[in-house]
Amino acid sequence: MRSVVVISNERPADGAEARPYEPIKAATVRRITASAIARRKGKQRFPVCTAYDAPFGRFVEEAGIDVILVGDSVGNVVLGYDETTPVTVDEMIHHAKAVSRGTSRAHVIVDMPFGSYHVSDEDALRNAIRMVKEAGACSVKLEGGVHEAERISALTAAGIPVVGHIGVTPQTAGLGPGYKMRTNRERLLADARAVEAAGAFAIVLEVVDPQIAGEITQMLHIPTIGIGAGAACDAQVLVIHDLLGMYPHSPSFAKRYADIGSVAVTALRAFGDDVRNGGFPS
Repeated sequence: MRSVVVISNERPADGAEARPYEPIKAATVRRITASAIARRKGKQRFPVCTAYDAPFGRFVEEAGIDVILVGDSVGNVVLGYDETTPVTVDEMIHHAKAVSRGTSRAHVIVDMPFGSYHVSDEDALRNAIRMVKEAGACSVKLEGGVHEAERISALTAAGIPVVGHIGVTPQTAGLGPGYKMRTNRERLLADARAVEAAGAFAIVLEVVDPQIAGEITQMLHIPTIGIGAGAACDAQVLVIHDLLGMYPHSPSFAKRYADIGSVAVTALRAFGDDVRNGGFPS
């Protein structure tokens, strides 16, 4: 926390003792830390929501959701890609910076996109540092279990908090494995153990058999964040565009809490009609 020293040229009144200058502490708002989130394990279930720009980051935070994921799902729901695979480090930094500027307290997790951590520990560390320094990330998330444990260890050793991600891994799902529910119990348990042992403070379970997800949640000492993995997880995450109904179709596991897409089209149609018939500007 910074301290501001106030210097005055005024002399004390006659007979008054000179008082030493006292620094005035600047007010600051601290973001929720990775360790604070880890301590929620087994105590408090919590929501996680994606955001990709300043306004929606602010909306999520004002709603009392204090963990925000800037996911590489930005590729699908904002940038028009068919998959998350094409998303670049620069694109992730661009959107994460906006979310960081639009929020003040929320813990902002930023996805490491495909190719940003696969080559070497040094490459992973270089890109993760950019996420923290340039984008304001509180932590980073990367996909993979046993095979990415070395990368997680390298990042956590450098002091960068990491969220793991196993089950369906969208960055590579389109390259072969697909998006069907993961049911290989032994592999999933091994991946979960490896992620925790490598130092991750939380782990996303995506489209994992709910019974296995429950077993993993009981087994691990870090919070599990479920998406399409049943109700036993410590937290649940949804893509904000699915939650708000901004697209006509959403994954079967998502719940639509609003229909913002229809509201937006109705408003835009009314604006167009007003311009055509002279109702705007009035």
